[in-house]
Amino acid sequence: MFSQNSKDDETNTLTGKVVDAKSNQPLEYATIILKDLKTLKITGGITDGTGSFSVQTPKGTYDISIEYISFKSKKFPTQEISKNKDFGVIKLTEDQSSLNEIVVIAEKTTVDIRLDKKVYNIGKDLSIRGGNASDVLGNVPSVQVDVEGAVSLRGNENVTILIDGRPSALVGMNGAEALRQIPAEAIERVEVITSPSARYDAEGTAGILNIILRKNKLIGFNGSLQLDLGVPASVGNAFNANWRTEKWNLFTNTGFRYNETPGNAFSDSDYLSSSAQNAKVVEERNFDRLGRSIFTSFGAEYYLTENSSIIGNIVFSKGNDDDVNSNNIERFNAQGAINEATYRTESEGEDEQRIQYTLDYVNNFDDTGKKLSINLQYSTEAEDKLNNITEVDTQANLLNDLELVLEDQDENSGLLQIDYVHPVGKDIQFEAGYRGNYRDIFNSFYLAERKTFPNGGLIPDAGLNNSFNYEEFVNAAYFQYGQKFNNISLLAGLRYEYTSIEIVQQTSTTNDERSYGNLFPTINLGYELKGGDSFTLGYNRRIRRPRGRSLNPFPSRSSESNTYSGNVNLNPVITDAIDLGYLKRWDKVTLSTSIYYNISNDNWERIQEDTGEITDNGDPITRRFPVNLSTEERFGFEFTLNYKPFKVWNINSDFNLFNVKTDGDYTNPTTNISQSFDFKNTAFFIRLNQKITLPSKIDLQINSNYSGPNRNAQTKSQGVFSIDLAASKDILKEKASISLNFSDVFNGAISRRTTNLPGFLDQYSEFQWREPQVRVSLVYRFNQKKKANRENREGNGGREDYEG
Repeated sequence: MFSQNSKDDETNTLTGKVVDAKSNQPLEYATIILKDLKTLKITGGITDGTGSFSVQTPKGTYDISIEYISFKSKKFPTQEISKNKDFGVIKLTEDQSSLNEIVVIAEKTTVDIRLDKKVYNIGKDLSIRGGNASDVLGNVPSVQVDVEGAVSLRGNENVTILIDGRPSALVGMNGAEALRQIPAEAIERVEVITSPSARYDAEGTAGILNIILRKNKLIGFNGSLQLDLGVPASVGNAFNANWRTEKWNLFTNTGFRYNETPGNAFSDSDYLSSSAQNAKVVEERNFDRLGRSIFTSFGAEYYLTENSSIIGNIVFSKGNDDDVNSNNIERFNAQGAINEATYRTESEGEDEQRIQYTLDYVNNFDDTGKKLSINLQYSTEAEDKLNNITEVDTQANLLNDLELVLEDQDENSGLLQIDYVHPVGKDIQFEAGYRGNYRDIFNSFYLAERKTFPNGGLIPDAGLNNSFNYEEFVNAAYFQYGQKFNNISLLAGLRYEYTSIEIVQQTSTTNDERSYGNLFPTINLGYELKGGDSFTLGYNRRIRRPRGRSLNPFPSRSSESNTYSGNVNLNPVITDAIDLGYLKRWDKVTLSTSIYYNISNDNWERIQEDTGEITDNGDPITRRFPVNLSTEERFGFEFTLNYKPFKVWNINSDFNLFNVKTDGDYTNPTTNISQSFDFKNTAFFIRLNQKITLPSKIDLQINSNYSGPNRNAQTKSQGVFSIDLAASKDILKEKASISLNFSDVFNGAISRRTTNLPGFLDQYSEFQWREPQVRVSLVYRFNQKKKANRENREGNGGREDYEG
C-alpha cells in the first residue's frame, strides 16, 4: 500500500501518482514501463487504488513511459537513474483516436500483491465463460469451492464474501445458491484478503473475498455481448456496456440464464442398535434442477468537480427454480431381507428476488492522497418455496405419505459507511471510519402432512409450524496508521464493533436479546529485500457471528431420516490469526508463499446424533446441527507458482497444506452417550492451470484440481479430482471470440464420505451437485481496442501473472 525506499547503493525507487487530466481521478492499474537502454530489458509496475506507484530498479539509463487503456501515454526518454526519484503527479489525457479501434480489455489475468491483500484481475479465463461467480472463485488461488458450492479460504469455510467492498443481498441468506446467479462476465476482479486491516469488517475468521463488479470508465460508448449454449440444456447471454462523457459515466451488466442441472446422491446406512427395526437403509437420490435467472446492474457516475464524484448503482437479481428430487429407499432387517421399499418425490418451486441500491460519494481533496468516501446501501431479498412431497410403497404400490411444506424467507438490510484518509507528508498516512450495518431476517415455515390414508386430509404439524425473526445491528469504528521506514512498511489499526441482536420465535414466550462489544487489533508489516523480494507479516482478530441457516431451527425435509436444523443458542466465535508471506521473482518464475496460524475458541462443530425418534417406516431419525464445542487450531502452508517456460505456454499452480486440531466433548441429551471431538487432521488441495497457444492462434486451457482426503471427529471424506478443458479462438478480425468449455471431463467432482456414530450408525454417502457440462460461448466486442501484448513488462512492480 505504501511506497518503499531502499538505501542500497545499487537499487533506487521511482515513485509518483497517475491521474486523469480532466477529472483528477486516480488511475488504478496504470502501467509503468522501464526499458534499460543498455541491456534492453523491460521491467516496471502498476499503480494502486490511489493511482500511486513505487518501482525499484538498479542504477542505469532508461526510457520510461506511463500507459493506461484509452489514454495517451506519457514518455520520459533517456532518464539517468542514480538515486531515488519522485515523478510527482502525472496527468494522462484521453486518446480520442482510440474510439474507432477494437479493444479487448483485461486480456490477461494478473495478480497485484498489496500489503494487506492480493488482487486477482479476472481476464481472458476461458473456463469461466458462460459460468457464474462460483466458477470464478473456484479458479482463484487459496480459494476452494466444493461440490455443494460451499466456498472456503485455505480450507476454512468461514470466509466473508463482499460485493464491491460491502455486505450484499447478492450473497445473503443462501450464499452458495446466490453466487450461482451472478454471471462471471459481471466480475472485474476478486480481492483475496487473508490478513484484513482495520478498515474491513471483522466478520469471517478465514478472511475476506471481495468481488468487484465491472464498472468500465472508457471514453465514449463500448461494451460486449456474449451468447452461451450448453449440454445439459443451458442457454444464457450477457451484455456489458459503458458510456462516458466528460461529466457522466453510465455502465451496465445484464445477463439471463436458463440451466438444467442434474445431480445425484447415494447413502448406505447401517444402524448398529440391536433394537433397530431396519438394520440397513439404502437411499439413491436424483436431483433434476431447472433454474431460470436474470441479473442486471445499472449505475451512473457524475463528476461533481475535478476531484469529487457521486455514484449511484442498482443491482437486481431474480430467480425461478423448478426442481424435482427423487429418493429411492430400501430398508433391510438384520438378516438382509427387505422390510420395505419406498419412492419419495419432492417437487420444489422456488422464487427469489434481490434488489440492492447503493449511493457513493468520493472526494479526492488534492494530489496528496487525502480522501473522503461516504457509502449508503439498502437491499432487500425474498425467497418463497413450495414443496410437495409424496412417498409411495413400491412393493404394495400404495401412497403412504403426503406432505406440503411452505417456507418464506425475507431479508432487509441497510448500511452507512464513512472512510477518511489523511496523509502526512510522503511517508505517513492516517485513516479512520465508521460503519453501521443493520439486518432483519424473517423466516416462516409451515408443514402439513396426511396422517390418515387413503382419504384423510392434510394436518398441520404444530411442532414444525413456526416463524423465526432475526434482527442484527452492528456499529463499528476504526482507526489505523501507516508509515514507511526505508524498505519497511507498516499498517496498524484498531477496530471496535458493538453487536445487538434480537431473536423472536413464534413458539417461544420470550424474545432472545443479546449484545456484546469486541476490539479487533490488526497489524501488517512489509519488508522488501534487494532485487524486489519481499516479506509480509500480518496479525488480526476476527469474529464469526451465527446467523441464517446456522440459527434457524426448522429441519430440512428432503430426507425423513437425515435432517439438518440450526441452533438458536449459538454464540459467536473469536479467532486470532498470524500470516507470514514471502514473494520471490525470477526471469520466468514467480513464487508467492505463506505460513499461517489461526486459533479459535468456542468453535462450532456440526454434530450428527440420534434423536431417539423413528419415522413411520421405522427408520431412526438422525439430525445434524451446529454447537459451540471446541477449541480449534489451524496451521498451514501455501504457495502459488507462475512459470512460463515458453512464450506460448503458461503454468500456474496453487498448493495449500494445513493441519487442524480440535479439542472438545459432546454428550447426547437423549441417549446420554458422550463422544470426544478431539481430533487432528492434515489435508491439502492443489490446483494446476495451464494455458497453451496452439497454431492458428487457438488458446487451450487445462484446469486441474485435487482436494485431498479430509476428516473431522465423525466424518471422513475421500479426495476429489476434476479437470476442466476450454479452447478459444478470435474471429471476425478479432472483434469476436468463440470458445468451447468442458467442465469435469472425467466426472470426478463427487464427494464421498463415511460417518461413524459409536454404537448407533455407520454410513457411507456420495454427493454430486452437478454432472459434467459442455458450453459454447460467442463474445462480440464493440468500440474496444486490442492493446499490444505486455508479457515482458511485469518486472518489479508488485505484480505477477496469473492466467486462468
